[in-house]
Amino acid sequence: MTPMGGVPVDAALIAPASTTAPTAHGPQHMQALARANRVRLARAELKRSIARGDTEVAEVVQACPWETESMTLAELLTSQRRWGRTRSRKFLLALSLSENKRLGTLTPRQRALLSTELASKSGDTREAVLV
Repeated sequence: MTPMGGVPVDAALIAPASTTAPTAHGPQHMQALARANRVRLARAELKRSIARGDTEVAEVVQACPWETESMTLAELLTSQRRWGRTRSRKFLLALSLSENKRLGTLTPRQRALLSTELASKSGDTREAVLV
C-alpha cells in the first residue's frame, strides 16, 4: 500500500492505536508535570549554587547536566552575582551567540569557546576583587 507521500508502507508494521493511557507510572500529563517539577527544582538548586559561588558557570557549560539542556544562555549567565541582562547580552554578542540559545543546542566549538571565555571572565573579576 502506498500513502499520499509515495513511500510504501506495510500495514503489518504499523502498531495499532492504543486507546488506554500508560498505566505503569500514571497518565502521561502527570508524568510530564512530575518531570517538569524535577527540572525546575534542580535548576533552582543549581542557580543558588552558582550565586553562592560554589559552582562555576564555565563548568556547567562544559558538563551540560540534564537539568540545563533546555536552559537559555541568558538564564544561566544571569544566575551569577553581578550579571544582569545587559552584561550577559554584551558578553554573548561578542561571542556571536544569542541569549535565547539553549545550552543543550550548543555545538562543541561554541561550548568550548563559551566555557573558555567564562573562565577567563571569572578570573578577571577575582583579580579585580583582590587588588
